[in-house]
Amino acid sequence: MTVIRTAAAGLVLLLAAACTAPAPPRGLVSAAASTVCSPPQAAPGPETPTTIDVIEQAYFCILGTYYSGATLDARSLLTAGFVALTQELNRNGRDVPDAAMPALTGDRKADWAAFENAYRKTTDQVPGLRDKLAVVTLEAMVAALGDNHARWTHDAERPPDYYDGDGYDLGLEANVNGPQVNGNPGVAVSPLFVTTVEGGVARAAGLRAGDIIESINGSAPFIDGKATPAIAALYPRYPEARPVRLRLLRQSTGRRWSVTLKPGLYQRDLAALQVVRSKLLEDDIAYVRLAGFAPDSANRVLKAISRLRTGRTLTGVVLDLRGNGGGSPLEATRLVSAFAHGKVTAYQCTVDAKCETSRTDDTVELLNLPLTVLTDRSCASACEHFSSAIKDLRAGLLVGTRTAGVISGPAQGYLLSNNTLLGFPARHHLGPDREVIDRIGVPPDHYVPLTSKDAAAGRDPALAKALTLLRK
Repeated sequence: MTVIRTAAAGLVLLLAAACTAPAPPRGLVSAAASTVCSPPQAAPGPETPTTIDVIEQAYFCILGTYYSGATLDARSLLTAGFVALTQELNRNGRDVPDAAMPALTGDRKADWAAFENAYRKTTDQVPGLRDKLAVVTLEAMVAALGDNHARWTHDAERPPDYYDGDGYDLGLEANVNGPQVNGNPGVAVSPLFVTTVEGGVARAAGLRAGDIIESINGSAPFIDGKATPAIAALYPRYPEARPVRLRLLRQSTGRRWSVTLKPGLYQRDLAALQVVRSKLLEDDIAYVRLAGFAPDSANRVLKAISRLRTGRTLTGVVLDLRGNGGGSPLEATRLVSAFAHGKVTAYQCTVDAKCETSRTDDTVELLNLPLTVLTDRSCASACEHFSSAIKDLRAGLLVGTRTAGVISGPAQGYLLSNNTLLGFPARHHLGPDREVIDRIGVPPDHYVPLTSKDAAAGRDPALAKALTLLRK
C-alpha cells in the first residue's frame, strides 16, 4: 500500500553507535542485562521467543537512550504493558485472580522489580499463553511512547510464493491512509475514495480511481466528519486474510454496488516500484518522482535532471514527493544541497535542547533552476525534512497538501537478546527555523487537494498548479 505504511514504512531504522543504559535491578545479571542497547553488528540470527528478560532489556534501553528517556515517567510504560497483558488474558478467556497492577512509586528500578514479580506470577498460571502475553506487553510498552518512529520489529513474515516487489493487500490505495487512521485520524478528510488501483482483487473487481467508499464492512468511514476505525480494514497486512466488504459509489454514472475483497498476494507494476522516475514536461520542465529517500537517491535524482537537461535549456523542476515515506536524512540533506548552499536543513535535539545541526553539502553543484515540490499526507519523515528545508530556505514552492507530520526524529536500531530489533529516536527533529514538524506536518505554499472527481477523470490539479507557477 502506501509508502508510509510499508516504511511507516518506509521509515528506516538507522543503526547508531553502541550505547549504555542503567543496569537492571537484579542481583543476578541476566542475558538481557548484558546486551542492553547493543546496535546490531551483523544480520540478526533466527528470532527466539520473547521473554520477560527481553521486555526488561527493552524497558531499560528506552529509558537510557530514547530522546526523552531521561525525563520519561517510566510508570507509563509499565502500566501500558500490564493493561495489554490483562486484555490479552480476557480475549483468551483466561483471566487470572492475581493479575493486578502493583503499586508504582516512580523509582524506575524498584518499579521494574514490582512489575516483573506481578508479571511472572500471572504468566506462570497460563503457560500456554506465555509467548503471546510477552509479545503484547512489549508492543504496548513501545506504543506507549506515542512516537511515530518508535517500533519493535518482530515476527516478520512474508506470504508463500512472495517475489520481490509483490503486494499483499486489497490492491488499492485511498485518499486516507492507514497511518492517518491509526495514529492521526484528525487529518483525514471525507469523502473516502479510491486514488489508485494497483492490482490484485481490487483490479479484478473492476474498481477505479475516484470510486467513493461509502461503507466498510457495514460501517461508515466518517461520522460527523471524523474518520472511524472502519477505514483500517482497507489496509490488511499478512497473514490477515479476512474478507472486506465495501459499498461503493461511482459518481460519473451514479452506480452503487457492493463488493467483497479478500486480501491476497499480487504482482505489482514494476515501473511503479522504481525509486526515481523522470520525464520531460512541456519540452523544458524536468519532472522527477522520488518514491523514497533510499541510499544514493539524491544522486539518482540529480542524474535524471542532468539527462533531461542534455541538449536543451530547462526552465524548472517539478519534484513529486507524494507518497514518499522517507528514508535517509542524509539523502534529504544532499538533495536540498542542489538548491541551496551554506544553510541549515534541520536540527536534531535532545530533550534538554542540546542540538546537532544538519547543514547543506556545498560540494553538491547547484542546479540554479526554479523548483516546485508536490507534497501530500503520505510525505513523511525524511520527505518532511526535505520539504521543510525547501520551504524555510525559500529554495522552492510546495504544492499539494500538508505533509504527514511523521518526523519525530531519525530512528536508531538496537538488537534485543531474542534477535528482534527495537528502534526509536535518540534526538528530536526540528525544521531549519527550529519549528516542530512532528504531528503537525509542513503546510504547502499552495493548497491543491485531489478530489474524487479529479481522480476519476485522471486529472492532477497539483501538477497543473506547479507547472503554472513555473511559467510565471
